[in-house]
Amino acid sequence: MGNTDAGRSPTPGATEDVNGRIEKTDTDDNDSSAFARQRARILSACRRRDIDDLQALAVSKGGFLSDAIRRQAWPVLLGFHVDDHGEREGVSDSWRDLERHRDEDQVKLDVDRSFVYYPDDDTQAQLDQKKTELSNLITEVLRRQPYLCYFQGYHDICQVFLLVLPASARAAAVSRLSALRIRDFMLPSIAPATAQLRLIPSILAAADPALCAHVSRTEPYFALSDTLTMFAHNVQQYSDIARLFDALLAREQIFTLYVFAQIALRRRDELLSHDEPDMLHFALSKLPQDLDLDAVVAGAAGLFEQHPPESLRGWRSVSPASTLKTARDVRRCAAQSLDEGRAYFEVQRRELEWAQRREKALKVAWANRALILAVVVGAGAVYFRKASIWANLTAWSAPSRYF
Repeated sequence: MGNTDAGRSPTPGATEDVNGRIEKTDTDDNDSSAFARQRARILSACRRRDIDDLQALAVSKGGFLSDAIRRQAWPVLLGFHVDDHGEREGVSDSWRDLERHRDEDQVKLDVDRSFVYYPDDDTQAQLDQKKTELSNLITEVLRRQPYLCYFQGYHDICQVFLLVLPASARAAAVSRLSALRIRDFMLPSIAPATAQLRLIPSILAAADPALCAHVSRTEPYFALSDTLTMFAHNVQQYSDIARLFDALLAREQIFTLYVFAQIALRRRDELLSHDEPDMLHFALSKLPQDLDLDAVVAGAAGLFEQHPPESLRGWRSVSPASTLKTARDVRRCAAQSLDEGRAYFEVQRRELEWAQRREKALKVAWANRALILAVVVGAGAVYFRKASIWANLTAWSAPSRYF
């Protein structure tokens, strides 16, 4: 780690990066000693690869404080190694020679619409360069893991990684995130993603039954954009989304749902004022831009402790191959390989195919219910006439004069 010039130390609200440059942080903490202790604790946890400590620090005020520290912390949480500069060795561009991914046309359309809110001080040429880098990042990940299905909003997540991490670490981070953390969203069907949304009312029911009853007047699709994109689609300040990613990467995959539920709890009075389901849905789908994210993250952590996933209605129905369960322990998830992520993907894909066949069979059965009922009744009548027990029952119950 680099040092600042002799006799000069970072001021509160700023820190030195690994090359000794002063970098503004995301915290307004005016206590330089407390700031220095926090910074030292985070970097120490990174060196020790202590995920438990990083989880606690990610929830504390300011999260990981700066991008320089995130370049050390995020790779630890995602399970790969970088050097003291946040760089990763052994990177190649062999992905360019791989077969084109089926979703690359959609990637191009979405990348053209990227970097809407931040950075807001780049020239057009600089933004164009970032879009090229973003396109290359997404394309590399998809070509190296061609089984993954791109979803709209994926580029919002990737652009945060592009802005925080050096080029050599980006693909490794996004690849592991995709296969091991947000895999449910990269399946051939959106069904696993919408199934996750059903847990939000369960969290609200445990914490605030009255609010849950009110919110349940509309389907939980209002949370789809935020949960799919780790809030990157709707959070407009770069410092805010980087700080929020600290917590989301440090915690279990389901923590995103707890964050959304906590935001809803903080907006209780506003949400209860909306009587029309359409207005309620609209309000829930729009993220307030004046959120105190430190308070939201801390509140979500408390909500998680009070009402853990295993206590939620509907948790049992979650697939064992879902990232909600395979990433339930961040330490175990960080140790998983990309091959394990693909194996879980195949399990989930087969589950989806089975569910689709079952649904199709049920639809056919319902459409032909009158015919099926007639066949069942007819078959039952024939069976009972031929069954010896039926004949004996008839002989026993009938008056003797009939014989």
